[in-house]
Amino acid sequence: MTAIPTTPLPDGSTIPVYGMGTWHMGESRGRFDAEVAALRRGLDLGISLIDTAEMYGSGGAEQVVGEAILGRRDATWLVSKVLPSNASRQRTVRACEDSLKRLGTDRLDLYLLHWRGGTPLEESVRAFDDLKAAGKILRWGVSNFDVDDMEELATISADCAVNQVLYNLTRRGIEHDLIPWQQERSIPVMAYSPIEQGQLSDEGTLEEIAAAHGATATQVALAWVLDKPGVMAIPKTSNLQRMEQNLGALELRLTDAERAALDQAFPPPRRRQPLEML
Repeated sequence: MTAIPTTPLPDGSTIPVYGMGTWHMGESRGRFDAEVAALRRGLDLGISLIDTAEMYGSGGAEQVVGEAILGRRDATWLVSKVLPSNASRQRTVRACEDSLKRLGTDRLDLYLLHWRGGTPLEESVRAFDDLKAAGKILRWGVSNFDVDDMEELATISADCAVNQVLYNLTRRGIEHDLIPWQQERSIPVMAYSPIEQGQLSDEGTLEEIAAAHGATATQVALAWVLDKPGVMAIPKTSNLQRMEQNLGALELRLTDAERAALDQAFPPPRRRQPLEML
C-alpha cells in the first residue's frame, strides 16, 4: 500500500495530493462492475481520495462510488459536487442529501459548487454552512472558479477549502494568476484531467523523460502536476493496470533539466488567460 502525501487545507486539516476521478463513470450499466473494481483496487493501493459529482452519469457515478466504498467509508476521503442549477439554499441541501443517499454515507469530506451559475454566491455559501452545521459535509469549496470569482467569494467567506480546475501540461493558464492567488491564501488547487484525458500518453518529450526514469509518459505528466506545491491530481481510469501505473507518478522526481525541457515543449503562460473548462 502506497502512503499518499497530503497538503494542508485552510482549516488546518489535510487532503491527499492524489486521488481518483470518476467523470464518465456511471454512464453504462455494463461498465458498472469494472468501474467499481477499479475504485476498489485504488483503495487497496492506498488511494483514499475519490472525486465525484451529481452530474456524472446523472448520479450514476455516485452509485458506482457508493458500491466501491461499501464497508470502507472511514478509509475514504470523499468529494462530490452540486450543479449550479441546484445551487440555491434549499436546493443545495436537497441535492447534497440525494448525493449522500447514492453514496451510501452520512457525510462528505468536501462538497464543491461545480461551476458558477445564476444563483448568488452568498446564497450557495449559506447552504454550505447549513450542511456543515448539520454534519452532512465537513468542508466546502468550488470548482471552475477563476481569480475574479475567487476574489468575490473571499468577500463572502474565508472558508473555501479547494478550487478544482482544469490543469495539465497543455492547459497552464492558471499558473499566471490563479495558482499564485490561491497559494497566498493556502487554498489548494485540485487538478482535473491532469493527463488531458489520456492525450499526453505518446508525446515525444514526455516519452524521452519517461525512458530516462523507466516510467511511462503518463506518469511523467502526472509527476509534473504533483511537482507544484499545493496542487493535487485526480486522474480517472477504469483500467486496473493503469490504476497501478498512474500511482507510480508519486515516486518520480523530475530534474531541473527535465522541467526546462517540458517548459520548452509546453510553454507556460506569458499573460493572463481565461480559465479553461471541459
